Amino acid sequence: MGSDVSRRGVLAVAAGLLRAEAKRRKIPVGLELYSVRDRLKEDTLGTVREVARMGYEGVEFYSPYYEWTAGYAKEVRKVLDDSGLKCFSTHNSSGYLAPDQLPKAIELNQILGSRYVVMASAGKPPDLDGWKRVADRLNEAAAKLRPLGMRTGFHNHQTEFQPLGGVRPMDVLAKNTDRDVVLQLDVGTCLEAGSDPVKWVKQNPGRIVSMHCKDWKKGERGYRVLFGEGDAPWKQLFKAAEKTGGLEYYLIEQESSDFPSLETARRCLETFRKVHG
Repeated sequence: MGSDVSRRGVLAVAAGLLRAEAKRRKIPVGLELYSVRDRLKEDTLGTVREVARMGYEGVEFYSPYYEWTAGYAKEVRKVLDDSGLKCFSTHNSSGYLAPDQLPKAIELNQILGSRYVVMASAGKPPDLDGWKRVADRLNEAAAKLRPLGMRTGFHNHQTEFQPLGGVRPMDVLAKNTDRDVVLQLDVGTCLEAGSDPVKWVKQNPGRIVSMHCKDWKKGERGYRVLFGEGDAPWKQLFKAAEKTGGLEYYLIEQESSDFPSLETARRCLETFRKVHG
């Protein structure tokens, strides 16, 4: 009898560990709110509530959030909390990470509950030294965010994956930034630039904390295809991101489609769940 009890105890512990592992590995999916920018401009709070009703687990606000007052950010946070949404991160113009502007970004992100202040674009520096200066700004911001339990990151577009002087700017950024600077992967623009997003994830273990799940299809449709209708190898990407990339959350992003923006966001989430499982 003692051995049976012992065996049941071991099985119970094993089952508990499996459940904990499954819970730990469940990656939430949010919406980059640029996808519904038309509705967000008309009614920010109502749009956030609608995104929650669709079943999204979080959001990423983009650069106009920086114009908010602290008081309005608190209103937004209340709606997020009441709706069961998290603010995973924010997208920021490069200037918002400058020493004179970063304090406001920090204040607003802390109110919203965001831990990631991501640079959305650095424009088009003319040479590799210019990209090294972008890396310096990211490192400077990272040093100020680190003691606060926050991190910065960089979001790619096509430009960063197109060689400049024989070297891709993204490789310059990856090499010259601290390991805790996130390399937020925009899948669609990586594909359009002719790079392999799966290979990129595997080359940068632990740094792909978030991924913009934006599809792209060669030809006339381009970014108008919905998630799952383009050329992205989603199954391979999910596996690489979760096993190697250090992924903490996914973000659906859609630039345009044949449907209204909220309907587009709903359809993309439904397909994401089917594809990801």
